[in-house]
Amino acid sequence: MGKRPMGKRPCAVERPLAIEALFPRAGTSVHKAQGQISKTPPRIQGMRTIDMDDTNSSSDGGSRPEKRPRRSTGGGRRISASSVLTGIAALFAVFLFAGLGASGNLGFVTVTDSEVAVKLNYMTGTREVITTPGIKTYIPFLQAVFKVNREPQRYMMEGNKMRGDSHAPFLTVRARDGSNFWFESLEIQYMILPSKAGEIIDDSGLDDGFKRDWVRAFARSILRDEFGRFSAVEVADPSSYRAARVRSTERMNEYLNPHGVNVLQIITPKPRFDPKYEQAIEDRKEADQDVERLKELENQLTEERGQQLALVEKEKEIEWQGLQGDLVRERKEAERESILVMKGADRYRVTREADGKAERDRFTAQAEGLTAKYTKEAEGIRARAAALEQRGSVVVREALIDKLSSIRFTLVPYSRDPSPKRLEHLDGNQQQRASSGDLKGGN
Repeated sequence: MGKRPMGKRPCAVERPLAIEALFPRAGTSVHKAQGQISKTPPRIQGMRTIDMDDTNSSSDGGSRPEKRPRRSTGGGRRISASSVLTGIAALFAVFLFAGLGASGNLGFVTVTDSEVAVKLNYMTGTREVITTPGIKTYIPFLQAVFKVNREPQRYMMEGNKMRGDSHAPFLTVRARDGSNFWFESLEIQYMILPSKAGEIIDDSGLDDGFKRDWVRAFARSILRDEFGRFSAVEVADPSSYRAARVRSTERMNEYLNPHGVNVLQIITPKPRFDPKYEQAIEDRKEADQDVERLKELENQLTEERGQQLALVEKEKEIEWQGLQGDLVRERKEAERESILVMKGADRYRVTREADGKAERDRFTAQAEGLTAKYTKEAEGIRARAAALEQRGSVVVREALIDKLSSIRFTLVPYSRDPSPKRLEHLDGNQQQRASSGDLKGGN
């Protein structure tokens, strides 16, 4: 910097130039103010001027002869030095306020709902993130407030040309099997993290640098990596590219969150392929749909079979329960009949026992009577035997005579034995046979 001459201080008119250096956008106001000052009213031109230099100092430190105030030739009243200094201070304050207004550093700022602000303290180096809307105050020159838009942003990939920081050409991906596919229109929705507004200003500056430096830098490479993990057939399945969208969102947030950017979602349409390949995919989809239809039919038949089996099982269960009820009922009847039979058997046993006892008593009495009878008969036989033993053959002959007396004898002459020595007793049959034999013999 060049040194200012020591002999003369800058007058009050020269001081606004320093304000212009601090606030370039306030230069026009300063020049206008200088033009107004140069046009001094006629009544002031006649006044005397006061040299503001130190009358006793010089560039070499020596003494200079005292200069007396010069009088104006036009005459007029005198102005004191304090009045001049007050005017210069007021003019400086006006210029300062004009410069602050032109630069927007008036000491207060309005933060809307769609903005987040960062208050930076130049003295301590600290910063404060302001997330609540309203009017915020700060100290000019010692503090500054910077605002960042926190509304959701869109990064589009469509078309063939780059159109700004938020619009890039469409995304082309090389699949795992070597084929290519692309998305005609892909949208990434993101927003800044309000709590990391300071990091956004540090890394990307005060403008929309985060769109250019971070979102555009990572979006295409990460999307190609994640969608390229699948083959063309796999990526045609909505579940596959849905998983790729989720994984891409997670990976982009891993890289962008430290810089204050957060990806909300990635909207991808259906991927496009070469026409022949796409026709093959459509044919395969139709075949898969036929397979799914047959599977549904199989499942339906299986379900109907299960329903029929369940119905039959229910009917058989009802029949089984009915048979079990009949069995229980018949068993109870059988048990009741068994009880009745057992009671009848007991009665019959009691009756038979009573009859047996009666028969036994009767037979016992009969046996006792017969015993007595036959005992008497035996005693009579023993008596007769004893008498027979005593009388000898006489008794036998008496008995034989008694026997013979009851026999009827028929005497027939027998010619062949005129003098029979033996007589035989014949009963009726023997007599008839003998008579028939005699007749045969006579013939």
